[in-house]
Amino acid sequence: MSFPKKGKFFPKQNGYGGSGQSDPEKGFAAEIAAALRRSHINSRSGAKIVASWTGANEKTVKNWFAGRYGPSGAHLVSLARHSDEVLEAFLAAAGRQDLMVALKLAAAEDAIEELLVAVRSLSTREQ
Repeated sequence: MSFPKKGKFFPKQNGYGGSGQSDPEKGFAAEIAAALRRSHINSRSGAKIVASWTGANEKTVKNWFAGRYGPSGAHLVSLARHSDEVLEAFLAAAGRQDLMVALKLAAAEDAIEELLVAVRSLSTREQ
């Protein structure tokens, strides 16, 4: 006895639209997709780069870029580790934009400190 072949999609019930994601996730997947596109706007091999960051399949990453699906928790952590745009999108989705401001301020302080070290080294060479 064999099972009938009905296709590979779930029926349209319980909020599932058959497009690969449930309705509440559409915003999340779209935000992550936009962040990925912003971070790799000039890169033709963006999917390969992101796949190497996360260890995910390249087809999966292309679905992230298209906004069909969002990354899982472990993949989201890897993305946030490598991409400030993804981190910012995640913090905005969590309602924690204040943390992003703090991160940008810390990065600016580090850049200013590096600049001061470079200027001081130039002034000591001139003397």
